[in-house]
Amino acid sequence: MQEPTFFVKDIPVYGDTILSPMAGYSDVPYRALCRSYGSAMHYTEVVPVDAFLGRRINGRYTRRLDKKPDESPMVFQIFGNDAQQLLAGAQRMMQFEPDIIDVNMGCATRKVSGRGAGVGMMPQPDLIAETFRLLTSHLPVPITGKIRLGWEESQKNYLEIARILEDNGAALIAMHARTKLQKYGGKADWDAIAELRQAVGVPVIGNGDVQTPADIERLKAHTGCDAVMIGRAAIGNPWIFARIDKTDLVYDDVVAAIRLHLTEMVAYYGEKEGMKLFRKHLKRYLQPFVAVQPRLPEMLTVTKQSELEALLVKCGDELSALPVTVG
Repeated sequence: MQEPTFFVKDIPVYGDTILSPMAGYSDVPYRALCRSYGSAMHYTEVVPVDAFLGRRINGRYTRRLDKKPDESPMVFQIFGNDAQQLLAGAQRMMQFEPDIIDVNMGCATRKVSGRGAGVGMMPQPDLIAETFRLLTSHLPVPITGKIRLGWEESQKNYLEIARILEDNGAALIAMHARTKLQKYGGKADWDAIAELRQAVGVPVIGNGDVQTPADIERLKAHTGCDAVMIGRAAIGNPWIFARIDKTDLVYDDVVAAIRLHLTEMVAYYGEKEGMKLFRKHLKRYLQPFVAVQPRLPEMLTVTKQSELEALLVKCGDELSALPVTVG
């Protein structure tokens, strides 16, 4: 039997690649596809605790907590800027049966960070300490945190925050190795991930600038992190979790994944909504195939799964076994 790669408190994780929580992408269908290729632990799209504090829970956000019966370990990721409210919201979420609850301290959008949530928590170490002290003492599941380097270059306090997290019961720390002001620009600081790995005794997940399977190995070797979290590079590229380079695939390989993903989307959302939501994925799947691009507008307007599959077959008749060519 396979040995766990690491544990989140007492929960075993089998594997070292993990799909990042991404708004609009890390839904039930795409998580299912990525898991089939090797993603070892899944996060929901981030959920504001405010949505769980009223008399009636906001149904828009409860849907983000959906999961497949066999989807484990499943991490519910939350954000807020008040420790008591974070606890109250997390307690109400327990009815949806998370395996782990993660506090987002990395979201850099103005809407979140500007209100002192997401990475806006990082300049508030006392708030972080109180939040983790409350959550770890009142909830029956492991509590983890996802952070950045800090707010800006002159305020990199990731080591201070990491020690606060560990001292207050955090079972794992994931870090995107950029500051808030960097957002997704510049270069991720892998040296900082290595420092974090040396500073704490809990598992560390490294995140940032992983584009290829080779990058996974380089990040692990450079930092010693327990696992690698992959976000934008996984969109339209679930093969990265299996350490398969997309440039080694042919058209039929990509279409096989498209069919699986599309079937999951239609089963979960229904055909009308599923087809509409799938368009952003389809663009990314087919982006490397220059010869297919003239037909893409038609593919993005069909409303039936059978119609899209017929168009994919039509392209395949002309492009069968064509290797990926980056355009």
